[in-house]
Amino acid sequence: MKACPVALAVLVAVAPLSSPAAETAEAWITKARAYLGTESALNAVTSIHYFGTLETPDETPVTEDKGKPAAVTRLPAEIVVQKPYQQRIMLTKDDAVEIRALDGYDGWIKSTSVQTPKQWRFRLLEGQEIKQLRANTWDNLNFFSGLEKKGGAVQLGDEAVVDGVPCIKLSFVYAENITFLRFFDQATGRLVRTETENGGEIREEGEIMAGGIRFPRKIINKSASGQVTVLVIDRVVLNERFPDNEFAVPTLLEN
Repeated sequence: MKACPVALAVLVAVAPLSSPAAETAEAWITKARAYLGTESALNAVTSIHYFGTLETPDETPVTEDKGKPAAVTRLPAEIVVQKPYQQRIMLTKDDAVEIRALDGYDGWIKSTSVQTPKQWRFRLLEGQEIKQLRANTWDNLNFFSGLEKKGGAVQLGDEAVVDGVPCIKLSFVYAENITFLRFFDQATGRLVRTETENGGEIREEGEIMAGGIRFPRKIINKSASGQVTVLVIDRVVLNERFPDNEFAVPTLLEN
């Protein structure tokens, strides 16, 4: 998904790209943000509500025609991120509703049976999972800018060609063992590819506009093992206000 004064943004756009080392990470972030929307639109975002479908490989083993495309399971998905560090992901399955949530430094996952809602499974997320969710939440809401204020860093890398597109590499270091390596189109500032610290890869396709901001229509996540999941986004709603209890750790007495 992503300023400097307008004069600097224009300078970045017309500067020669043969020596990106002469640029700063901040200048490239300015360019990437300008591709997504205006500074006023980006800075006004307090929450994002995504509606869509999560496509995952079918877990049923293929026993016959191996030439056929792998079957795909499609799950209705609803994702909310809210400043500063709240996130809630709800997946509706045939037999259960699964919720994964972050509330500051607390994270949890709960799966509730559709047929018998009093039957549910619950666990608290561990430290590394919470760090990853915090990085993801910050990432969605801040459009690449201000990581240094949160104790992280953005490091300027070298040029690279991704899918035939000349790119510049930026490393976003959120915390120990949480780093996203991003490749931005040098000409436009468009995010072309993201690599995660665990060997995963994230790509974005298409676009959907909300509040004057470009969001991807599809987010394609490939794990280090090669498994691919795709989030297809149908609608984006900005700046709703969600109560804190939607993210808070549920009590053991809840059904």
